[in-house]
Amino acid sequence: MLIHVEVQNQAEEQFGERMYVYHYRIFDRFRRPVVSLAVLGDEQRSWRPQHFGYRLWGCSMRLEFPVVKLLDYADRVAELEAERNPFAAVVIAHLKTVETRHRPAERRDWKVRLVKSLFDRGLNAEEIRQLFRLIDWLMDLPREFAEEFQEQIHRFEEERQMPYVTSIERMAMEKGLEQGLEQGLEQGLEQGLVRGELRALKRGIEVALELKFGTNGLQLLPLVREVERVEVLRAVQDSIRTAETLDEVRRLLT
Repeated sequence: MLIHVEVQNQAEEQFGERMYVYHYRIFDRFRRPVVSLAVLGDEQRSWRPQHFGYRLWGCSMRLEFPVVKLLDYADRVAELEAERNPFAAVVIAHLKTVETRHRPAERRDWKVRLVKSLFDRGLNAEEIRQLFRLIDWLMDLPREFAEEFQEQIHRFEEERQMPYVTSIERMAMEKGLEQGLEQGLEQGLEQGLVRGELRALKRGIEVALELKFGTNGLQLLPLVREVERVEVLRAVQDSIRTAETLDEVRRLLT
């Protein structure tokens, strides 16, 4: 069997149809049973797409898929904190990121609380680092509050004698000092992030092209690999969802 998971953070009228299209294209490509699941991270409690289908002249088609609405857990944070499953921490991070959108001090406090909780979930050092990177990305903070957060976590790790997280920052700083001034470090970091986003976008486009257009979609990969502008790749990625023909996508690449 194959598991198809869609994480959707905004209400979208055609979401059910997209779930169906991806579902049947995966089945058509691999000829195996497919389970489609949806994780809804939007802020509209009433938006809960769970099926797509139609019936005409005695012919009917229907896909039903389970959904998890993260907003349903907004009043169950204590339960999530007690849960040892690491995904519970990710759900809290998402909920508190939305809830503290204009309250950076409160977000900082929740971020500290969440990262500290990782050490009590029975995770090893690498698992803690991976979850930390995700939480750190989700719960972005202004510079002042980010520095306060890092200082609190550094003190916590020293008390626990478990330098799993802040060691990442220390190694980055040491490498930067070897290379030169702080400005050079910031430029290198920015360039690295751009390169990482380019790689991720190109890989995502490759998968989307094959899912939607089959092996014909892979004809565009040489053009995709030549693109070095993030905004172009994002436009291509968005166009694949609505394009009816491969030529519509090709026009964005030429």
